[in-house]
Amino acid sequence: MSSNELEAIKKQALADFASFVNPQKARVLKNAGLDIIEGKREGALVWDITGKKYIDCITSAGSFNVGRRNPEIVEALKNALDDYDLGGFLMCSRQKAALAKKLAEITPGDLQYVMFGCGGGEANDFAIKLARGFTLNTDIISTVKAYHGHTGFSLAAIGRDEYKKPFFPMVPGFAQVPFNDLEAVKAAITDKTAAIMIEPVQGEGGIFPATEEYMKGLRELCDENDILLIFDEIQTGFGRTGKMFCCEHTGVVPDIMTIAKSLSGALYPISATIYREELNDFVMTHAFTHLSTFGGSDLGCIVGLAVIDYLTRNKVPEHAALMGDRFQQGFDAFLKKYPDLLIEVRRKGLMMGLQYTNDSIGPRMSFQLAQNGVMAIYTGNEPSVMRLMPVLEIQPDQVDFVLDALDKSMAEIMKQGGIEAY
Repeated sequence: MSSNELEAIKKQALADFASFVNPQKARVLKNAGLDIIEGKREGALVWDITGKKYIDCITSAGSFNVGRRNPEIVEALKNALDDYDLGGFLMCSRQKAALAKKLAEITPGDLQYVMFGCGGGEANDFAIKLARGFTLNTDIISTVKAYHGHTGFSLAAIGRDEYKKPFFPMVPGFAQVPFNDLEAVKAAITDKTAAIMIEPVQGEGGIFPATEEYMKGLRELCDENDILLIFDEIQTGFGRTGKMFCCEHTGVVPDIMTIAKSLSGALYPISATIYREELNDFVMTHAFTHLSTFGGSDLGCIVGLAVIDYLTRNKVPEHAALMGDRFQQGFDAFLKKYPDLLIEVRRKGLMMGLQYTNDSIGPRMSFQLAQNGVMAIYTGNEPSVMRLMPVLEIQPDQVDFVLDALDKSMAEIMKQGGIEAY
């Protein structure tokens, strides 16, 4: 097709999205320079339908850890389609059993049993239901700026009222306390507390890693008070932070862990809640307390197994750690070069957040980066933070390309008047 024809197709797709899907999202993305219609996808790269190439540093908040259209995972799904469909969700399944066994093997400690779902919110919903059902207590402690999904129980655990206000009253029994604050958690515990639920790195909150002291302190508080500890590893799991799971950095094992996003290979939806054996007592007496028609489908489980095999066989988490260190060298230089613009960098592996001086900088950086061939977006709960989450197999020259784009983008903002212009 000619460039004019492709531009016309793109224009129509954007117009249809605004008319029939979400006009506000279309406006926000246009203002951020991200009014892109994705065409070809390969590894760390995405091409707009018109042919412009980008390095993807959004990756749907860590859904593309094994890359865009990883050929090995694509092949696994294609082969599965020759013989399988979703499978009967009420039936025993060899594929479900195989993936559950593999998850029990690779998750830390004695996490053993698995409940499958389709998305992260659903996984967190079941984690909360399990905590309440097992302990016979009602209250869940989560954190300010936390993000756990938009479904029923998960929405109540979110630490931002903006998401919840249209749906008040929320499910009762949820309290949010400041992140990385053990004393605040301790003060919030009551005899009705069922579980403490955190992200080992707050993603939407602005890329805030939990400290080792905090993680270990939470484990101690839970053990002392017969409370369950839930780790939401939906964004941090499967190599994102330089380990297969983020909690492995501290050696702290939760009672319940939720995973999703990259387990799917960004090809077939699947999520899971993994939990200790003793918690299965509740599920044994309430076997049908949580049903998901498409959760843990045969196709999804085959893809999940292929993803885990690819990550481990190719030592992808280790590569992510090395590329994160390479990024950090550039960030350290930027902190010295742009002290009036860039305040702080927070990072765990390839989960990276650049803290700017005010909320206007995030959207402006998104726009400038798009002009320089990088797709990136500011965090939902903290627009002053630019979040960078590239695919885990990003190569050294691609890291350098992103760093160069950041340099050019910050220089342009300073040229425009920096923070004073807004």
